[in-house]
Amino acid sequence: MQNPYSLVFGEKPKEYVSRISQTDEVIRAFEEASQRIYMVTGVRGSGKTVFMTNVKNSFQTSKDWEVVELSTERDMLGGLLGKLGSSDGLVQTFKSARINLSLFGIGVEVKGEPQIVDAEVALACMLQTMKKHNKRLLVTVDEAVDNEQVREFVSVFQIFIRDELPVFLLMTGLYENIDDLQNEKNLTFLFRAPKLRLSPLSIGTMAASYRRNLGVDESEAIKMAQVTKGYSYAFQVLGYSMFKNGGNYEDSLVSLKQYLEEYVYDKIWSELSDKDKKVVNAIAVSGSHKIKDVRELLDMESNEFGPYKKRLLRKGVINNDRGYVSLSLPLFDEYVKENYY
Repeated sequence: MQNPYSLVFGEKPKEYVSRISQTDEVIRAFEEASQRIYMVTGVRGSGKTVFMTNVKNSFQTSKDWEVVELSTERDMLGGLLGKLGSSDGLVQTFKSARINLSLFGIGVEVKGEPQIVDAEVALACMLQTMKKHNKRLLVTVDEAVDNEQVREFVSVFQIFIRDELPVFLLMTGLYENIDDLQNEKNLTFLFRAPKLRLSPLSIGTMAASYRRNLGVDESEAIKMAQVTKGYSYAFQVLGYSMFKNGGNYEDSLVSLKQYLEEYVYDKIWSELSDKDKKVVNAIAVSGSHKIKDVRELLDMESNEFGPYKKRLLRKGVINNDRGYVSLSLPLFDEYVKENYY
């Protein structure tokens, strides 16, 4: 039997746990056109790409939707133009509408019609045509960053929405990258777009997966699921290691710790400021996890501690519940204690 769990970031593994409620929220909002943009955030390894893929797949089976994924490292307007112009389901539609896209190297030249020379104008014409044929466009962008290509694309996308064209956008990204985009002076409309922070995976569903695929009993399956704290990458790594190690939990736990450190935590830690690290360490060593006790360790007043708590919460590094704070990632407290100095 092939290992049903995967160590590869962004790949949809054979065995995965979906976030049904949040997935349905996005799908329903797009179908009803109550929202045109969703921005999905989460720490590295939280399952943003798999979440996006699940949403994308639900629309790709519909004849009323065209789904296009774009890269943030290339000309995004040109990429969208090229993909729409080469779509088997749309080529004839655009040709019948006598849209001359020959200058862009796509489609068939329409004799007697002037060539369109601007990508934005060409896309607007194509979207107008799609609207007349009751077709909608979903654009997905994975790991969005604040660069020139993304800024240009989002700026034009805003115009398409304002012109009531049938466009929808699903973007994933780290909190800080999404936040940078929202703070661009020409893209402030993004503040009105829902920002969906991925919730932890269901402990019960993860445990059921471990029981089904690894042959462990219910109590061990629950213990394994609880160790992961619902963190998607940890769920995959622990399952992969248990399968590979023939069910040896202690060896698998060592592998989990190593993979998390090398592939996730080193990067997260390097991106925290010195003060952020000091706050995270205080949370890690605090026995009670009461905010009051953490502040005393840091010698911080409430108004000074608040901004750090808010930023770390948005980054997905901590949890906050009724006067308590804790680290949200599995085994991260051990990593912090070993690396803070």
